[in-house]
Amino acid sequence: MMPGGPRDWTTTFDIVVPTTGRPSLGALLAGLTDVGARRITVVDDRVEGGRLRVPAGVELLRSGGRGPAAARNVGWRAGGPSRWVAFLDDDVQVGPEWGERLVEDLELLAATAGASQGHVRVALPHHRRPTDWERNVAALQDARWITADLCVRRAALASVGGFDERFPRAYREDADLALRLMNAGWTLHRGARAVEHPIGRAGPWVSVAKQAGNADDVVMDALHGRDWRERAGAPRGRLRAHLATTALGATALGAALAGRPRAAGALAAGWGLATGELAWRRIAPGPRTRREVATMAATSAVLPVAASFHHLRGRARARARSLEREPSLAPRPARRPAAVLLDRDGTLVVDVPYNVDPERVVPVPGARRALDRLRASGVLLAVVTNQSGIGRGLMSADELAAVNERIEALLGPLGPWLVCPHDPDAGCGCRKPRPGLVLEAASRLGVAPERCAVVGDIASDIQAAGAAGARGVLVPNERTRAEEIVAAPEVAGDLDEAVDMLIGAP
Repeated sequence: MMPGGPRDWTTTFDIVVPTTGRPSLGALLAGLTDVGARRITVVDDRVEGGRLRVPAGVELLRSGGRGPAAARNVGWRAGGPSRWVAFLDDDVQVGPEWGERLVEDLELLAATAGASQGHVRVALPHHRRPTDWERNVAALQDARWITADLCVRRAALASVGGFDERFPRAYREDADLALRLMNAGWTLHRGARAVEHPIGRAGPWVSVAKQAGNADDVVMDALHGRDWRERAGAPRGRLRAHLATTALGATALGAALAGRPRAAGALAAGWGLATGELAWRRIAPGPRTRREVATMAATSAVLPVAASFHHLRGRARARARSLEREPSLAPRPARRPAAVLLDRDGTLVVDVPYNVDPERVVPVPGARRALDRLRASGVLLAVVTNQSGIGRGLMSADELAAVNERIEALLGPLGPWLVCPHDPDAGCGCRKPRPGLVLEAASRLGVAPERCAVVGDIASDIQAAGAAGARGVLVPNERTRAEEIVAAPEVAGDLDEAVDMLIGAP
């Protein structure tokens, strides 16, 4: 755990920072030294390159250049146990009180709150008017649900499958997540905390390169309908004007090639007027230096063509992939299970190897509350546990039964107990990660395996679930390996959060 941890388990948080290795990353990580995060993860999204240098205590993972959505998924799925995941961009800076302000924001949220967004502050120059690029960055101050500083409840992320990895750029993947969270019944809130977003250097053609986002807008149309901008608080932009300008220019060129000079001249004049209007709209509020005016004039001639190209490319891609019938590349949210099958040691009770003494049984924190919620919801329960101590001759069946009776005395009825007593070398079909225990539990409960969820603390529990066709939720503890957490399809910070993911927050 990082120093200065949060005051309450309900406000514990991890931090995930996707990066392409920008120099600004170092300043951000220096500011995160003592913010109270349980875990800080940097996800290197470069395709290649040497290992990034990060401070001690910061975990470094790689996502292979698949984009910020995929990088964030790698980061949050590797985390836990924390209730919240705070996503920060690698070009923001946090102040010394950011962590405290985040906890204060989270303390105000109800159980149905799915996310809290911080404010983004951009310092514009005071001695002159801002350039077009500077105004573009400053627009982040009014943007809604952007991942420059967005803290999301882990259970909410799991309920919608995380970020949709079809968004390859740092554009619209955050608005898509926000809409899916709201559609799933979670509420989104703006907190009081803030981060600083310095204005980095950009080349003269950056505005043209940014038009690639028009392809992502087409994906948003397909996934969320034409009114998604109003629901996400996103401005409509100038796509229609860009399409009209491009059409004028293309038609003028066609008329010239067809030997129709008058028509070509009239159409070219229309293109010139539209291009001039766009250039002046960008020049007027700026510093109007010779360099800025030249840049705006040149890019305004190309920008509508780039916007139109990317829009049409996005539409072709949408038709080819039938996006309406393929809602997300993130895992689809699983439906509520009919039965929950629970591992014993490390999941329900503190792991005491080969325990034969009922007095040494200690439930994990919050286990009784979580189980009471499951029972009250009508979900069936069972226990699936490997107990090789019997096969090794370290305990008897009667001693095991006495310990299990003590567990039920402390935690309440748990349904049928399915136990594998065999030595690991016995080659049986019931020892997890084989599916035997899960299949037998489902049969005893009269539930199809695919309507069951298995909750455990190590990979063999999740692998047994997958082998049986059941849902698997990992609840890590100190003995859970990092690679097991990364590989798990769903990860919860504790049993209570696992129940949130399975049946919904109370």
